[in-house]
Amino acid sequence: MKEEFINLLKSTGREGMNDLLNFIEKTDFFVAPASTKYHGNYEGGLLEHSMKVYEILKHKVQNSIIDIDVKDDTIIIIALLHDICKANYYKTDYRNAKNERGEWEKVPYYTVDDTIPYGHGEKSVMMLTEYLKLTSEEKYCIRWHMGFTEPKELYGTISIAYKKYPLALLLHEADLEASYFYNV
Repeated sequence: MKEEFINLLKSTGREGMNDLLNFIEKTDFFVAPASTKYHGNYEGGLLEHSMKVYEILKHKVQNSIIDIDVKDDTIIIIALLHDICKANYYKTDYRNAKNERGEWEKVPYYTVDDTIPYGHGEKSVMMLTEYLKLTSEEKYCIRWHMGFTEPKELYGTISIAYKKYPLALLLHEADLEASYFYNV
């Protein structure tokens, strides 16, 4: 899966992609969980989640009821990198829990270690623009991929963004579907 992820990103031909991939290799992106407890909360969950979002988004664009005029490289970038903010974001800690014999033992769990508290979607955009020139549409898609899980005060802004860039709504839907239908 890692090789496919890398090959897809390289296929975009984007200037700066090799530098971005070098950065990603130095992080825990390929072994990180996708969340602490909600979906993909296991080693490699973030990679699996990103690949599933790509698969779903590609299908959604191809079968959309409205014409979504978008290049393949945009689909690849926004789907595979929407959660880059989760690289080096989780750490393993330990807590006591009873095993099947009723004995206490230390068990690992994931916890958040946010060393760059810059939000979620906006943090991914910020990290990516260190390496790539993103289109406006790509920035909006990644920034608003969390949709209406954002604070209620932002719902009007999100609605405007989704009307301006319907692809952003499709990315949000693909993210939800990967998380809830596939638990990745």
